[in-house]
Amino acid sequence: MPDYDLLLLRFGEITLKGRNRSRFEKAALSHVKALLHAFPRTEAWKDYGRIYVVLNGEPAQQIIQVLKNVFGVMSICPVKIVPSQLDDIIAAATSFIQDRPEIRETTFKVSARRVWKGFPYSSLEMNKLVSKPILESVPGLTVDVHHPAVDLRVEIREEETYLYSEVIRAAGGFPLGTNGKAMLLLSGGIDSPVAGWSAMRRGLEIECVHFHSYPFTSKKAEEKVIDLARVLSGYAGKIKIHLVPFTEIQTVLAQSGHDNLIITLMRRSMLRIATRLAENNGALALVTGDSLGQVASQTLSSMNVIGRATNLPLLRPLVMSDKEEIINTAHQIGTYDLSILPYEDCCTLFVPKSPATNPNLNVVERIESSLTQLDGLIEEAVKGTETLLIQPGEAINRDSEEEPVVQEKWF
Repeated sequence: MPDYDLLLLRFGEITLKGRNRSRFEKAALSHVKALLHAFPRTEAWKDYGRIYVVLNGEPAQQIIQVLKNVFGVMSICPVKIVPSQLDDIIAAATSFIQDRPEIRETTFKVSARRVWKGFPYSSLEMNKLVSKPILESVPGLTVDVHHPAVDLRVEIREEETYLYSEVIRAAGGFPLGTNGKAMLLLSGGIDSPVAGWSAMRRGLEIECVHFHSYPFTSKKAEEKVIDLARVLSGYAGKIKIHLVPFTEIQTVLAQSGHDNLIITLMRRSMLRIATRLAENNGALALVTGDSLGQVASQTLSSMNVIGRATNLPLLRPLVMSDKEEIINTAHQIGTYDLSILPYEDCCTLFVPKSPATNPNLNVVERIESSLTQLDGLIEEAVKGTETLLIQPGEAINRDSEEEPVVQEKWF
């Protein structure tokens, strides 16, 4: 394996954003720099629609695994840097291929690009000059200029030349936060973390809202959700989670005598609380893990009635995804194994045998207006919300006033 000197990060969709392109690229660079704090010798900058990360001896593979999570970055190429002298380029290119025994007995080509026009050989000449010694020194290697298994890029600049062949897929999408902020309703299930990741990939900064019902739910259930938020923080650098006490509201709804509508009533209360938290935190939308038809509360009729509880845009990234697609993404982003841990959250409590799949909005609103204490309980839940700041790989310590913990009460 070659010793790499630099990582070349290419942008994806943001190259189409016209006059906003510079802002998007700056946001991606800021995200990269935040994730590189754990690798203090690295240097990063952007130029000509790319981000360059000089490794300065830091481990390339570890950094690649971190930077693959940067939204807006389409691919990462590990690069070997050599002087822009013909003999040095040929020697380094030959060694570069020789150090990768896995590509023997396969096809390759050289794609030279003369960025520095003062270099005495053209790109076509360099393709031939570099290919010949490689073919002579690596048994079984053949040239295929149309569909090669390995495409060795030789980028000749005035100060130095870049050699690279590996293209590692990254997260893509839009840089984090470039399309605003939203509140994610995060349960302990499979769907909502995937919805949160999908929202971040489209350029949204998210804060998580989780509803707990002590003593009906355990501390293990809360720890599970915090761990899910920590996984998501690996894609964001850090993430807030708002822990909302929901016991009193859930108890009142369970005692209202409308068992078939309890899920509808409960989710409407959650949206009302999340809306208040969004307003307090500058968020402009709510994100949920709803998938059309998956459960009783996710029929079109139910989603319509539940969604009327908020005046904010209600984003449902998974609404047209089937369960297999959602599970595959959960595996991909690293949340699946946590999501299937057997700790109940408040959404699994008081579930009726026959929940309404076609609730009537007028009936639901009349029930809510008859529960005179409901508005006050929603206000108390907002005031009693605890907020934690989660960072990847760091434990939560509620007794500390230092980061990564931020405790806030809403009044």
